[in-house]
Amino acid sequence: MQRNNTLVIRTPEGIVFSQALAGPVPRFLAWVVDAACVGAVTSLATVVMALLSVISFDFARAMGVLMSAVISVGYALALEWHWRGQTLGKRLLRLRVVDAEGLRLQFSQVAIRNLLRFVDMLPMFYLVGGTVCILNRRAQRLGDLAANTIVVRIPNLQQPDLSQLLAGKYNSLREYPHLAARLRQQVSPAEAALALNALLRRDQLEAAGRVELFQQMAAHFRRKADFPPEATEGVSDEQYVRNIVDVIYRPRAAKIESAAVAVA
Repeated sequence: MQRNNTLVIRTPEGIVFSQALAGPVPRFLAWVVDAACVGAVTSLATVVMALLSVISFDFARAMGVLMSAVISVGYALALEWHWRGQTLGKRLLRLRVVDAEGLRLQFSQVAIRNLLRFVDMLPMFYLVGGTVCILNRRAQRLGDLAANTIVVRIPNLQQPDLSQLLAGKYNSLREYPHLAARLRQQVSPAEAALALNALLRRDQLEAAGRVELFQQMAAHFRRKADFPPEATEGVSDEQYVRNIVDVIYRPRAAKIESAAVAVA
């Protein structure tokens, strides 16, 4: 079976997202790190349980086995939910669990994939899970198949060069610093990042999807701050979004420009 090294998701707006799938080797290395962490915590719990052997050896032994199972499942479940699909091992190896359809990862998915971990680990060293992962074209183990999740590699992205992205573009919104300040207060970091990513990926979009996407984005940001008509007349939706990104990510540029006009 031919393996797909990349997960490709196409939205109704024509936006295409791609993420590199993690193979069995980096996933196994992440598991080794997590196993060491679980082992360390279990060892501490064993020391505590040993104190119960004074009361009853059988009770202490039973509690030790139960505690080991709780730690093994709870470690991955708690961290993957709290860190949005990552454990310590996955963070170190730059891996992340995500929904296979690109949707938001749900707690039920995290719970299912981790509860089935005991099946994937059979008979030892993830033999069942590793075999399924190798044979599956999206490198999914049984827990991933049941939870509809995949594990992807997080690329080491460089900070985009905004001076190149926004260079040579006159921004009429800068002439209204009070409205620009209000805009920066109203726009969330997630909204700003989405607009920036749309500009960075604009050449990858289909023509119709590109027009529709920036039309929706422009309408959304216009509701955040009501700039006067003279600031937006003759400005395309894409250029308007570009101006919004410029105001949000380069507020000092607006201050420098205003100071230069005042001196002149």
